[in-house]
Amino acid sequence: MSKEKFTLEYDMRNTPVPLLWSYLSTATGLGEWFADDARSSGKEMTFIWKKTEQKANITAIRSEKYVRFHWVDELDKSYFELKIAVSDFSGEVQLIVTDFAEPDEVEGSKELWNSQVETLQRILGC
Repeated sequence: MSKEKFTLEYDMRNTPVPLLWSYLSTATGLGEWFADDARSSGKEMTFIWKKTEQKANITAIRSEKYVRFHWVDELDKSYFELKIAVSDFSGEVQLIVTDFAEPDEVEGSKELWNSQVETLQRILGC
């Protein structure tokens, strides 16, 4: 069964882009909202939830724009991407999350992202 791609958009209000970027692209930042803890070694990031570790490689990155991760144990070409978009008109900042999930797991994955990003928004005062 092939995975389904989905995209979610979150209003980050007027969060300074460099601050948001630090929460999306560093082990310290990701360990505050995405996982219980995170460690990095070069292009590899280790995410820890309770006692479970999962490794992801950074496969694409553009400073203050986006970071794309691929889970090491996934054999397909799926990824998850965290992208910053700034409106030219209003200057408002959005976080755009792109991810993949099995068709019967898409809704659960969306709920998990909503919960994680809600934590990030609370940290940033959005």
